[in-house]
Amino acid sequence: MYIIRPISSSDYNALYAVAEESGIGFTSLPVNEALLKRKINKSLDAFSQDVSKPGGESYLFVMEDITTGEVVGTTGIEAAVGTDDAFYHYHLGKVVHASRELNIHNTVEILTFCNDYTGVSEICTLFLRESARHGVNGRFLSKVRFLFMQEHRERFADIVIAEMRGVSDENGRSPFWEWLEEHFFSMDFPTADYLTGIGNKVFIAELMPKYPIYVNLLSPEAQAVIGKVHKKTEPALRLLQEEGFSCRGYVDIFDGGPTVEARLSHINTAQRSRRAAVHIDDQSAAQEGELCYIINTKIADFRAVVADVSFDELTGQAVLSHKAAASLAVQEGDFVRFASVKPRK
Repeated sequence: MYIIRPISSSDYNALYAVAEESGIGFTSLPVNEALLKRKINKSLDAFSQDVSKPGGESYLFVMEDITTGEVVGTTGIEAAVGTDDAFYHYHLGKVVHASRELNIHNTVEILTFCNDYTGVSEICTLFLRESARHGVNGRFLSKVRFLFMQEHRERFADIVIAEMRGVSDENGRSPFWEWLEEHFFSMDFPTADYLTGIGNKVFIAELMPKYPIYVNLLSPEAQAVIGKVHKKTEPALRLLQEEGFSCRGYVDIFDGGPTVEARLSHINTAQRSRRAAVHIDDQSAAQEGELCYIINTKIADFRAVVADVSFDELTGQAVLSHKAAASLAVQEGDFVRFASVKPRK
């Protein structure tokens, strides 16, 4: 069985290994000891605080194989982006150049540098190690965040976004960045990506073009990848689209990857989840249960599992096995939130 729990200080070595495996372009996990330890400490602070509204909290979870104790994945939530550091995007829009006298009408796409998503919540840092990529583990890592956010609504904004990794090759070559590098930055993509990951964003404001960029002036290779995701990111994008996320024209300033968004109240898993008191009964859970993503309702002692739940309509209770209850650190009468693994049709 796998559980998802808040990261702890003792998980540093595992987090470093995950960061190394995630590769170039995975900005939220830089291979940097000081930054990774800072991420762990910031998460520990977030899980220990009483929060009435979203701020600079950063929640980082890990997936653990409880049989071996191995950490096999990470997933995270930023409560409100752009409150501590500027949060940049390009917005893909259109301008019209027209002359009635000449009977000419041209619509041209432009990229405008902006901070439009300041203050929204962001889901991030989703990575599952190769050894654990089976069953529903990938979906579990993604969807557990929506259950946590729904349960603790006061901690998060109404709008939730996810920045999707854009197109780059195995050597870190990004066609979108190459055009920016040639004209504005004189810095390769891995270096720019790393500097952003360690929090050094001053160079963005200093060197990024301040005026809108006409897309048709970019190289054909750069134009072709705007709004496209890295091949390894396609499954994650499909999961979010199933949840109701969509792109409104915002793309990453480095690799041109899309940013998708949804209202928390409209996210599929959050919307269809149920909250109920626990009743522990191995037989009922096994015979009448449905496989579900389940979380307890705690913060610092948060736990999540995938297990069978039988919902008793008469009592309004969620019936769990002793094993599932123990993994969730809940007892008879405690509350859980759960959603069926089977997606809504």
